[in-house]
Amino acid sequence: MGQIERLAEEHSDVTRRYFLQLGTAGIAALSVSRLWGRERERESQTHPLLAEALSKLEYLTREGNFVSAGRGKPPPYKLPLEKRREVGLVRETWQLEVLPDPESDSKVDRPLSKALGTALNFDGLMELAETHGVRFMSVMSCTNGKAPFGMGLWEGVPLRKVVWLANPTANVRRVFYYGYHNDDPKQRFQSSLPIGRVLEDPPGEHPVILCYKLNNKWLTAKRGGPVRMLVPDAYGNKSVKWLQRIMLTNNYQANDTYALWNNDTVSHIKTCARFIHTPEKIKARQPVPITGVAQVGMSGLSKVQYWLHRQDEPLAKDDPYFNKAEWKDADILPPPDHWGGGLADGKLPPIPRQFDTTSGKPHRWPIPNTIVHWASLLTAVRPGRYDLRCRTIDANGVAQPMPRPFRKSGNNTIQRVRVVVEK
Repeated sequence: MGQIERLAEEHSDVTRRYFLQLGTAGIAALSVSRLWGRERERESQTHPLLAEALSKLEYLTREGNFVSAGRGKPPPYKLPLEKRREVGLVRETWQLEVLPDPESDSKVDRPLSKALGTALNFDGLMELAETHGVRFMSVMSCTNGKAPFGMGLWEGVPLRKVVWLANPTANVRRVFYYGYHNDDPKQRFQSSLPIGRVLEDPPGEHPVILCYKLNNKWLTAKRGGPVRMLVPDAYGNKSVKWLQRIMLTNNYQANDTYALWNNDTVSHIKTCARFIHTPEKIKARQPVPITGVAQVGMSGLSKVQYWLHRQDEPLAKDDPYFNKAEWKDADILPPPDHWGGGLADGKLPPIPRQFDTTSGKPHRWPIPNTIVHWASLLTAVRPGRYDLRCRTIDANGVAQPMPRPFRKSGNNTIQRVRVVVEK
């Protein structure tokens, strides 16, 4: 099942409630959408959008529904349990080293080392969690992915708390880190961060964490457990799984594996919209629902818009991002009552950082570095073949794909789907 289909499973119920609240027109559109969903299901088993058995909305993605993008041959989570125990991929045997880079002149007075018997184990991490543990919501998204991999409530200990245990004293400009890689250097996947981002959070941002829980449950091996890195404002390549070693270095250069694969590894998450449910065929003058998800990057989100354009009508010249088009506003849906993700009764555990401790409501909505659902009713007057597009307007008033249209720093291209309007 692909990214869009997984999102569709988590998306249907909230949009159903939205259309019911619209009244008669919304209910009629919903009825049409069910018929269309069955038609789509008959035509293609890989795109069962809005099928008869609508899944319950889960704003937070269940662990089993996250898209997996782990490296390794085999992926470490597929190793037999005894092998995972042997190499430190279960909580009882996990250890984390924090060492000076031997290829630089970094000074670290108390390295956390397996050889010295000072590496951090899981019990030690839990001791830190008693006073320093944090949880926050954050989307997991790939730099080049078409849609988010999943939306999670992550829990962990700020990385800086563990870095300071090693007592670095001089010549540290960068941190690089990697996880278990089948004892094969060619399979290593590593990433890096400036030491400043590790030790201090930008205003309103969350700390980089050593993550051990997802949606209030222990991190599974498939999701990178027992411990992974989680960088809340970055794409998923920064959030390395199966974490086992952290190096403190005086090297000023990013040495990420992903950079060697022709990617920008320092870009923040971008704001962009994607469709979830769209019709292939509709009747002229008859409203039908369209729904989608918007990824909220560091620039925030003010609007989601859509545009229906006849294919036989010319596009405006010198307008590559369709700024002259007749975009219409969709509705951004409010925070859900049931957060999903496998949480008991869909209720959040003790308040995450983005929520008010008194009211239990988000400080702001949409929440940066998360997702929101959006929906609208689409009506076409004339029969014909159409292109349907969606985009975001960020909190600065900038339309997608600007201000960063370059794909290698995050895929935020304007999505297009085809729609046939019949008499």
